[in-house]
Amino acid sequence: MQYVGESISLFVAVLWTVAALVSEIGSKRLGAVMMNLWRIAVATLVSAIFLWVVFGVPLPLYASTETWLWLTLSGVIGYFLGDWCLFSSYIVFGSRMGMLFMTLAPMFTALFAWIWLGQQLSWKTLLAMAVTLAGIAITVFHRGDGHKMELALPLRGVLFGLGAALGQGIGLVLSKIGLDHYTADVPAEVLPQVASVLPFGANAIRALAATVCFLTWVLLRGEGRQALACTHDRKGMAAMLIAVFFGPFIGVGLSLMALEYTAAGIASTLMALTPILILLPSKWMFHQPITWKAVMGAVISCIGVSLFFLL
Repeated sequence: MQYVGESISLFVAVLWTVAALVSEIGSKRLGAVMMNLWRIAVATLVSAIFLWVVFGVPLPLYASTETWLWLTLSGVIGYFLGDWCLFSSYIVFGSRMGMLFMTLAPMFTALFAWIWLGQQLSWKTLLAMAVTLAGIAITVFHRGDGHKMELALPLRGVLFGLGAALGQGIGLVLSKIGLDHYTADVPAEVLPQVASVLPFGANAIRALAATVCFLTWVLLRGEGRQALACTHDRKGMAAMLIAVFFGPFIGVGLSLMALEYTAAGIASTLMALTPILILLPSKWMFHQPITWKAVMGAVISCIGVSLFFLL
């Protein structure tokens, strides 16, 4: 069958679009912290069950202390701080704009990979950054009084969006470092059999770290009863469960599968179409108008993301 990888990649983009939409619903009903607490906790449980089935234990085998430290740090920055910012941005200006800001994540990933891993910043990467930033700027700014450029969006939401992209970018670089250590921890004779599931083990450590952070936050603020009360909000909890399975679990799994059937650049480009795919559903579900600036900004941002992988 032709275009298997491309079809899977496009399906992943659809899944992530659904996950973003239901995450907006859940965040507005439960709050960004409670939504993330339950979402990450359930994702951790699902990951533990998966590892139990594959390895016979609920935690990643062979992972050294150094691997745990890097992946824990990745979970704290990427899942805890990054996702808190992302879901907070959903509350301020919706998932459509939140997903648009997430197109900045590859730029931050490239920057911190250059700083920490010594990866080269070529002119192609700089071009991709410039195009992505141009797409964001078209949507974020408008001409105000005196023809001065002003923010068209709440500053609070813009900061949350930038924080979300920054958290994911740094989190991915730290995940790369942690996964490299994890791969080196596995005995050479075992590695061929478990190499494909190592990312799931690494993700389990990240999710566990974020769960501990969110739980600690809730308990320190004395909101334990509120967290339990969230379980009575059926619509909010249903949105959370859909977000878990369509995002961190099924979405991540299928994204890894797509890379086995097509080039990474093509897969990454197709999976980055969420800011475009989300335009119509957000109009139907949340009555957000679709303007030419919104369409142009989303298209240019997605082109910028694709340049990171295709040039």
